Amino acid sequence: MARDPYEVLGVSKKADAVEIKKAFRRLAKRHHPDSNKNDPKAQARFAELNTAYEILGDEKKRAQFDRGEIDAEGKPRFQEFPGSGGRPGAGGFAGGPGETIFESFSFGPEGFQRRAGRGGRGGGFEDILSQMFGGFGGARGGADVYEEATTHAALGSDIAATLTVSLAEAAGGAKKRVRLATGKEIEVTIPAGIADGQSVRLRGQGLSAGGAAGDAIVTVRIAPHPSLKSDGADLRAEVSIPLADAVLGGTVRVPTLDGAVELKIPPGTSGGRTFRLKGKGLPKKEAGSGDLLATVEIDLGPPDPELEALMQKRRERK
Repeated sequence: MARDPYEVLGVSKKADAVEIKKAFRRLAKRHHPDSNKNDPKAQARFAELNTAYEILGDEKKRAQFDRGEIDAEGKPRFQEFPGSGGRPGAGGFAGGPGETIFESFSFGPEGFQRRAGRGGRGGGFEDILSQMFGGFGGARGGADVYEEATTHAALGSDIAATLTVSLAEAAGGAKKRVRLATGKEIEVTIPAGIADGQSVRLRGQGLSAGGAAGDAIVTVRIAPHPSLKSDGADLRAEVSIPLADAVLGGTVRVPTLDGAVELKIPPGTSGGRTFRLKGKGLPKKEAGSGDLLATVEIDLGPPDPELEALMQKRRERK
C-alpha cells in the first residue's frame, strides 16, 4: 500500500504550494536514480516522490485526496466492475513481490461505470471515458499516440492509464510496466524522444464487449529532473562557480542525461553567461539531438574581509 503523500514529502497537511515544491525538489535531488546508481531502491523511492508530488502539487488532486476521493497513488476509490476479474491486482494479474509500478490513474471521484450494450461508439463505457479523459476513450491514432501493434482487432472499449518516466527514459526510450484499470499488469515500450503528454496505444488491451477487446491508451508523463529543464530539444542547467574561478578560470561539473561532464570556464566569466554543450540535449524529431545550455551563477561564498577590502579599493578608484 502506498504511503501518505504528506508523509512521503515530509510536509504537514497545512503546507502551502511553495513548501510542497521545495520539499519535492530537495528530496528529488537526494534520491534521483542518476545520483544513486548503486542503490537498487533509488528508482522506487524516486517514483514514490513523484507520485506524491503529482497529487499534492496539483490543487485539484490534493483536494480530492484530502476529501478521500482518491488514494495515495492517485487512483479513485471505486467498486468492482464487470470484467475486472475481482479487485484490481487480484486473480493473477498483480505484479510479483518487490516489483515497482510507475503509474497513476485519474478516473474521477465516481470511479468506473459501465452502461448496458456493446462497446464502440454506442453510448456505453467508451463515452464515459471520453468525457473523463477529453476524448481519449474513442481515439484511434493521431499525432500524439504511439501504437504498439498486437494480433487483436480493437473493436471493444478503450481504457486509459498514465505512466510516469524519468527524463532520461523519455530521451533514450525504455520498457516499463503499468497496471491497467482491468487489473492486468503489462509491459509498455516507451519510444525514444517521446514528449510529455504523448500516448502509447496498446492494441487489444482494453475492455471486451462480447467480441475483440479495445485498446489501452497510456499517457506518458515525464517526472521533473532535479537539475535539468527541457526547452524543446535543448536542455538547460544552472551551474555554480566560485568567484576565483570566474576571475581566473577553472572547471565545473555539469549534469547531463549521460552523467556529469567537466566544462572549462575561461577567465573573466560573468554571472549569467551561458555555455553550449553540443548534442547533450534531447532527440530531435528529424535527426540528431539538441544541445545542453549551462548558465553560470557565481557563488561569493561566506563573508571575506580581504575580498571586501579589495572591492572597496576598486570602488574608490572610480
